[in-house]
Amino acid sequence: MTATLLFYILGAIAVIATLLAITRKNPVHAVIYLVNSFFALALLFYLLGAPLLAAWELIIYAGAIMVLFLFIIMMLQLSPTSDTIGSGETRRQWIPVMLLTLALATCTLLLTALDPSGAEAVPRWYASPRDFGYALFKEYALAIEIVSFQLLFAAVGAFYIGRPERKKTEPGGAE
Repeated sequence: MTATLLFYILGAIAVIATLLAITRKNPVHAVIYLVNSFFALALLFYLLGAPLLAAWELIIYAGAIMVLFLFIIMMLQLSPTSDTIGSGETRRQWIPVMLLTLALATCTLLLTALDPSGAEAVPRWYASPRDFGYALFKEYALAIEIVSFQLLFAAVGAFYIGRPERKKTEPGGAE
């Protein structure tokens, strides 16, 4: 019963955090809400008996991809809109983040106390990290390389879009 309730709470946190990430004008606030959403998803994966996938969710998405997003925000020099700066609403802007973080921390403590993986034996279809890595880098190596090239192209595209424009000079040397 508690695991089911925890599942629905984490699902609601993930949906609310994602909706808040989509609707924010400030890109840094959107990234913070998206990190909250990724943490909720990682806890959902752990609750469903996939601790390796939960760890990857945190390491790859909440860690590496969010740092990449922040670098892109800095490179494109996206600044907050003028209506959010100096309006005196900075404390009110932190209330949803703090509520979501508090809910995630509570769910994490409950999940740690419940320990869903200790209640039942490991299923027969469980793949060890070694088996998973072997399948990933032997059978699906081409797909992994294609995804890595897509990430490289996205980074090069972001760099190209974010670079400052140079002034064109006329053939006579005058600008």
